[in-house]
Amino acid sequence: MNLLEKLDAAAAARKALLPNGVGAFGIPIEEIFSATEARIGDRRVLLMGTNNYLGLTFSPECIRAAHEAIDKEGTGTTGSRMANGSYFGHRALEKEFADFYQCSSGIVFTTGYQANLGTISGLVGPGDTVLIDGDSHASIFDGCILSGANIIRFKHNDMADMEKRLRRLGDNIETTLIIAEGIYSMLGDQAPLADIVQLKNKYGGILLLDEAHSLGVLGKTGQGLVETTGLLNEVDFITGTFSKSLCSIGGFCVSNHPQLEQLRYVSHPYIFTASPSPATIASTRAALELLQKGSHLRDKLWSNCRQLYSQLQEVGYQLGPDPGPVIAAVVATPQQALLLWKQLLEHNIYVNLILPPAAPEGKSLVRCSVNAAHTTEEIRYVGDTFAKLYGAISTQT
Repeated sequence: MNLLEKLDAAAAARKALLPNGVGAFGIPIEEIFSATEARIGDRRVLLMGTNNYLGLTFSPECIRAAHEAIDKEGTGTTGSRMANGSYFGHRALEKEFADFYQCSSGIVFTTGYQANLGTISGLVGPGDTVLIDGDSHASIFDGCILSGANIIRFKHNDMADMEKRLRRLGDNIETTLIIAEGIYSMLGDQAPLADIVQLKNKYGGILLLDEAHSLGVLGKTGQGLVETTGLLNEVDFITGTFSKSLCSIGGFCVSNHPQLEQLRYVSHPYIFTASPSPATIASTRAALELLQKGSHLRDKLWSNCRQLYSQLQEVGYQLGPDPGPVIAAVVATPQQALLLWKQLLEHNIYVNLILPPAAPEGKSLVRCSVNAAHTTEEIRYVGDTFAKLYGAISTQT
């Protein structure tokens, strides 16, 4: 089978999974009306799959900041951070993120994916080891692969399995990077950070925590899992993205280790990628400022999360272990997931369809992401619709 035939085989598998030309993946959104509503085809839909956790995509402050940056600095930097692509705003945002996490330094990347790719591949290399959770995001896996380091996976959130693998490392622990996530994007569950830190302190190693889905969501000030657990000073490196709570695109890494600054000179994803546009940086800075102004957005988000989780749980859907902004209904087969996704769209609700191999352990998921801009009535409608569809889905084979 040649290279193109491999793609044909992938297309055939996709067609078998999605009959009759159903475009469940990458479905075009024709118009955006607000943080919660859009048009898909001829349907005005309720957006329940956007990761826009604080609902800031249409905030006047972020839009105004982006407009002003375009007027003053143009549409793009046309260069990497190592060449002409470091503007005042990039450095300012790095300092603001470092200050937000009470760290000495920070680096801004062009995407959240690159934040993990660039940080991991800059920290470890051939002969080193990365110990990662089995449900880690693709950006973490790809960063490990790019690094050339030895990759060891432990079972998802299984501390006994993690300790067993740490114990086997022996002296190699000196060159080992441990990676976990604040909130895992598929089922919305959290890492047992206190247990991970305890094992790291017992055996050694360097700990990186990806707060992509927990930034702005967890903690009194929105720092993420490091704040709710009180373990900020126990984590060596924190990465995250701007594309969730901060309603933009980009990523970051912060640390109190002075060696973080050296990543600028050894990380290829940082060195060879054009830097974020001025508008992107300006809107992110505005969103980060809004995030720190109070807890009202987080409070509304969590009220919505608890309401929807409770409604789906009462009906009988299999969910992740705790309420949160990611609420995934686990169904038995890909066919059931596809049917549920289609019927929700027919009821004008847009959610995410997650099928193997993207979902962990071969699961099939219909995933909602809740945001602070959803009204109580909108959340109730989504929950009522899931309830209405439950019987038909559970009997589908």
